[in-house]
Amino acid sequence: MTTTSPATPRDLSPDADTRATLDAALERLRTGSAAWRDLTAAARRDLLREIRSSVGAAAEDWARVAAESKGLDPRHPLAGEEWLAGPYAAIVALDAYADSLDALARGRSPLAGVRTGTGPGGRTVVHSSPLRASDRLLLSGYTTEVWLQPGVTPHEARDAAGLASRHPHRAGGVGLVLGAGNVTSIPFLDVLYELLAEGRVVLLKVNPTQDALVPVFERVFAPLIRRGFVAVTSGGGDVGAYLTRHPGIDHVHITGSEATFRAIVGAGDDRLRVPITAELGGVSPIVVVPGRWAAADLRFQAEHVATMRLHNSGHNCIAGQVVLLSREWEQREEFLRELRRALARAPRRPVWYPHAADRLRRVGEAYPDAVWFADDTRALVTGGGEVETTEYFAPVLGVVDLPGTGAAFLDAAITHANERLTGTLGANVLVDPATLAGLGTGFDDAIARLRYGTVAVNAWTAFGFLTPTATWGAYPGGTVEDAPSGIGVVHNALLLDRVERTVVRGPFRPFPRSLGRGRFSVLPKPPWFVTSRTGRAVSEGFARFRMDGRIVPLLVTLFRAFGA
Repeated sequence: MTTTSPATPRDLSPDADTRATLDAALERLRTGSAAWRDLTAAARRDLLREIRSSVGAAAEDWARVAAESKGLDPRHPLAGEEWLAGPYAAIVALDAYADSLDALARGRSPLAGVRTGTGPGGRTVVHSSPLRASDRLLLSGYTTEVWLQPGVTPHEARDAAGLASRHPHRAGGVGLVLGAGNVTSIPFLDVLYELLAEGRVVLLKVNPTQDALVPVFERVFAPLIRRGFVAVTSGGGDVGAYLTRHPGIDHVHITGSEATFRAIVGAGDDRLRVPITAELGGVSPIVVVPGRWAAADLRFQAEHVATMRLHNSGHNCIAGQVVLLSREWEQREEFLRELRRALARAPRRPVWYPHAADRLRRVGEAYPDAVWFADDTRALVTGGGEVETTEYFAPVLGVVDLPGTGAAFLDAAITHANERLTGTLGANVLVDPATLAGLGTGFDDAIARLRYGTVAVNAWTAFGFLTPTATWGAYPGGTVEDAPSGIGVVHNALLLDRVERTVVRGPFRPFPRSLGRGRFSVLPKPPWFVTSRTGRAVSEGFARFRMDGRIVPLLVTLFRAFGA
């Protein structure tokens, strides 16, 4: 998401030359929309394969420029984030969408061969990953499920899968994507969704924080740009304001802040005239269900929580922000001690996003007892208040105590998250295998009560973001008048209709402690952990394997993973 202070559309207007350039781009896209409408599913699939080659050729520059733009040495372990959240995310999405288009081209549903089941309340559950043998190996122990809205049958789900790509000859018009400024794959993925799920050609307006990546986006989208299906532009709020009110735009999608969303929607005579979808972030809970944890569990899960907050220096819409703990947990103090150590131990990095330093100063004023780390660039605060209602978009983590243990605590945490925390984008739940077994089927019933678009169990919701066959977006129900975390979903490479949420499940323990103790995982420490010493090498290796499928380099990558 972005957090720059918005101006209203009527306050801003670009100069005449800029307006003429934008008008020409939109006119070319309007012509391109007719050609896009005429493309079959097979032709669109083949275009994605061209883009895949472009991403592979640009991948190294993509990751390097992204790291440098955030003040990171491209060789630093943390630069692995830019490989996973850039080229890797792009490649796996292209492959997944191509699979769906291939199925449609053959007269089949994208859900053909995908297992479905039944969840709480009779919901249809689509087991959306892993679907490939390589995923079962590289990401062993991690799964995603897409829960459809109550009442949708498996037959209806299979029949509707495909969205606009089921009827490619229907006109979709021109969509405007206002790109996020924090994660480099977000604009890329949002463009794909507009094209394939909504049937619209796209003008991508890049956030100013990613201006350095404009040449990369132009390279990777070159097959679409040449044909008039995509255009890429940059600029500030004046350009965004001009485009949202342009008569050549049929739809707007934004990944950003609620304040920016409100400015775009406008009011009265200046109200937005076209539909809008959005992903707006929020305050994400980390529910720690009390159990009996080994010392190694405490340390690993503390690093897990630190990663949820410190990844990308906290500038993530899905960063965990509030840890919900049981005050009756016998190991509460041990866990907090390990959490403080993890926050202190994680490598120092720039707090780079605009206005983040100002927000850190505000935290110091609101929480004078905050514990600070890394030269006062990250904070741990206790108690409720502002940390529960304000998405800081900075490395600030809160801890809130609640009563109870077992099912009673879980119920209290769900109620607190639903009623006290701002937003509905994602929630995380950490629970050891023994406690999880004791909760039985009541655990999934509890998950169903969490009003969040992605719920991750023993994983971070960002795993759902990176899984193209999962869905990403707010819990259903957002409107232009009230959109706590946005409206609609993206990613969703199976092109499912009437989605309620994605559920991610991961291993409570890494290899080798995962052997015979809950979900098995081959990963000794996930490369996205901020404490991983081999994060860059392993993340780059994963991305390159996705690009070229070469086994020998992959084996080297897996060997490196054990040095994390």
